[in-house]
Amino acid sequence: QVQLVESGGGSVQTGESLRLSCSTSGSIRNITSRGFFRQAPGKERELVATITPGGGANYLGSVKGRFTVWIDIAKDILYVQVDDLRPEDTGVYFCKICTTVLCDKHDYWGQGTLVTVSS
Repeated sequence: QVQLVESGGGSVQTGESLRLSCSTSGSIRNITSRGFFRQAPGKERELVATITPGGGANYLGSVKGRFTVWIDIAKDILYVQVDDLRPEDTGVYFCKICTTVLCDKHDYWGQGTLVTVSS
């Protein structure tokens, strides 16, 4: 049974930083990408950052330059460093592992970790 577990969320002030992590239990084959999504209250879930096994990363425009995603290959943990946080970054952050190019099936989600940024 595959399980993804996020951690590192919390309540911070504007301008502060957090490091979110996503650990995996169980074996997942043919990973095409991993990433973090977030969902703010009353809004749809949106992609924040993704990374391929080769290290290619993509970011939501509003987080470019503030968020950095990487994989600790030895520990098989996905991280995102979130700097210069803003109130609009508030939301539940979920990690996702994809096993197809379109990431539309056979994917895995974590339960989420809450980030709250106050001004």
